[in-house]
Amino acid sequence: MKKILNKLRKKHKEQPAPARITTDTVAQHREQILAGGRRFKYPLQYARHKLVINAILISLVALIIIITIGWWQLYPSQNTSEFFYRITKVLPLPVAYVDGQPVLYSDYLMKYRSSINYLVQKEQVNLKTEDGIKQIDYIKQQSMFDAVADAYAIKLAKNLGITVSDIELELFLQNQRQSSDGEISKQTYDAVILDYYNWSPTEYRHVTQNKILRQKVSYAMDKDAQKTSDNIAAALKTDPIADFKTLADNVAKQSGLKVTRGVSGWVPKINQDGGLSATASKLKKNEISSIIKSSIGDGYYLVKLLDINDNQVNYEYIQIPLTAFNNSLKSIIDKSKVQKFISVK
Repeated sequence: MKKILNKLRKKHKEQPAPARITTDTVAQHREQILAGGRRFKYPLQYARHKLVINAILISLVALIIIITIGWWQLYPSQNTSEFFYRITKVLPLPVAYVDGQPVLYSDYLMKYRSSINYLVQKEQVNLKTEDGIKQIDYIKQQSMFDAVADAYAIKLAKNLGITVSDIELELFLQNQRQSSDGEISKQTYDAVILDYYNWSPTEYRHVTQNKILRQKVSYAMDKDAQKTSDNIAAALKTDPIADFKTLADNVAKQSGLKVTRGVSGWVPKINQDGGLSATASKLKKNEISSIIKSSIGDGYYLVKLLDINDNQVNYEYIQIPLTAFNNSLKSIIDKSKVQKFISVK
């Protein structure tokens, strides 16, 4: 009896689907179609973790290949193209370390590419010639040194609590736009910077901010120059008509610094000389200024107005140079505390 029942059930299961779909047979057709789809669904469900692992492995291999190519192009090959420069702007990759402070690859390339642009566009130098190759090597060396100096100044600024405010930066940039015909518009000045140095306004602000920061650090850490300038100011109070050359020679012997005296000749009142002409234009003939800090960061100055007209001034000056920052950086270099990741002759 059981055999007969099993046989009847088997025949019922193996009944082919009706050829026509009717209201009575639609459920049977639906079940047949769903059963066919389950054959593909369930094996994929059980193998999903393998697909995820394979996708992760492929992604990791692709990432390693991209990183390797990028590393090779930037460090052994020293690719300085626009594409790789933009990569260093996004990723803070180091080109060197100075006393533990990273020197950003983007800062090095910004200076290097700017100098190359000026050399090619304005000096019409063929970089493929022997002279061009020598100039490239020199620019690499100067760009690296400048980037290292900026990074070292950033490190010292943190220790000294020195910053550059937005107001200071704007005042400096505004002063740079002054000309004999009045202030140059920001748009015109930005266009000139782009033409000569291939810097956008943002890049120029960044370079200028680093420049101001290095100047402030140089003034803050140079106690010898500040003391010498105070001694000169005190000597002038005792003898207001002292000869500048004699005064400079005497102070140089006492301080050991290379104090220099010079005459500007006739220059515009708004001459870009660190603020010396602007200071002289506010004096009376033979009047001596108080100690001023040069805005180009090359030291303390005393200015004596010799002559003046509507547009020009002629002044005598004494300069007390800043040496502490450069000496400190030289000491760091001599102690092999600068680690470079690219070859620079």
